[in-house]
Amino acid sequence: MNFEKYPFEKLNELLKDIKPNDNYEPSALTIGEPQFETPKFIQNALSKSTSLLKKYPASAGLPELKEAMINFVKKRFNVTLKDKQLVTTFGTRESLFNFPQFLLFDKKEPTIAFTNPFYQIYEGAAIASRAKVIHINLTKQNKFKAKLSDKELEKCDLVILNYPNNPTSAEMTKKELGEWVKKALEFDFVLVNDECYSEIYFDESKKPSSLLEASIEVGNVDFKNVIVMNSISKRSSAPGLRSGFVAGDENILESYMQYRTYVGCASPVPLQKAAAVAWNEDFHVDEFREIYKKNFKIAKEILGITPPKATFYIWLEVEDDLEFTKNLYKEKNIKVLPGSFLGRNGMGQGYVRIALVENEEKTREILKRLKDFIDG
Repeated sequence: MNFEKYPFEKLNELLKDIKPNDNYEPSALTIGEPQFETPKFIQNALSKSTSLLKKYPASAGLPELKEAMINFVKKRFNVTLKDKQLVTTFGTRESLFNFPQFLLFDKKEPTIAFTNPFYQIYEGAAIASRAKVIHINLTKQNKFKAKLSDKELEKCDLVILNYPNNPTSAEMTKKELGEWVKKALEFDFVLVNDECYSEIYFDESKKPSSLLEASIEVGNVDFKNVIVMNSISKRSSAPGLRSGFVAGDENILESYMQYRTYVGCASPVPLQKAAAVAWNEDFHVDEFREIYKKNFKIAKEILGITPPKATFYIWLEVEDDLEFTKNLYKEKNIKVLPGSFLGRNGMGQGYVRIALVENEEKTREILKRLKDFIDG
């Protein structure tokens, strides 16, 4: 299989011969990994469960974890899921990679469409599935919102959306997501929304919508052809827990659950115990959101950007993303991710992705350096 190098490998190659200005502390705004300590109550739940390492974890996951996830979906999106409509997963990266392989196994010439620029696991899944790819190009002109023609949709077996979007921070409304659900039913393809940034938002009155909500809104109450994936990583600053879920069409998920028993991706029991506690608690999530909100307020003040409504990314337009990245590292010892590393066919060029995942003090200092570089 001919997989592309991961964006961070490409970044290391781009910067390997550059000596950064060591008058500044090294600062990396490249990876979507919250740089905050996982809350103590989650750590305590983990430490109290270490004796359970002696047990093999069941593929279906602990009942208490599944219940916590179903409760989260009910509280957050007002969607009531049946037990068979949710599968616990080892984070969402593994399911984003193996779900397409499971779904498309019997297709002679499968076709996947996904947003472009993108999280590279989508492309890896397409390669592993031997699928043709249709890129859903996200541009400033279309406000980074996904759109395909009916002619293209007729060819699709699987469509992967990602809203709130990485890397552009764009959102789609419940109505817009509902139009995609209608298309999934009309052209009989499976529609997935990767919703791992759904909990990083800044206005309680304008929370990001789930594809599950949109499905109900357009009358598809059984979620036929509709799947969502979500993770605790960003929500709880706990990517190491590897706790995620796949939810939606129970006819698809029943077979996917059976498939997963062979894949062997069950999360260790102590991690599941800690994850169940985290999914059930909301106060710590509110605290993290406040930090990100302050970071974007600082970014608006220093860089003059319009803060996004969700995610912790700035999708900063620049003249040449590769040269900008190299020179910023050389002069200010700051790493950002070139947009061209995240897209294909020219998508992402002329942008850099900046992850505001540090505390308020660090964010202010780094963004002042960044502003000095831009002005210079």
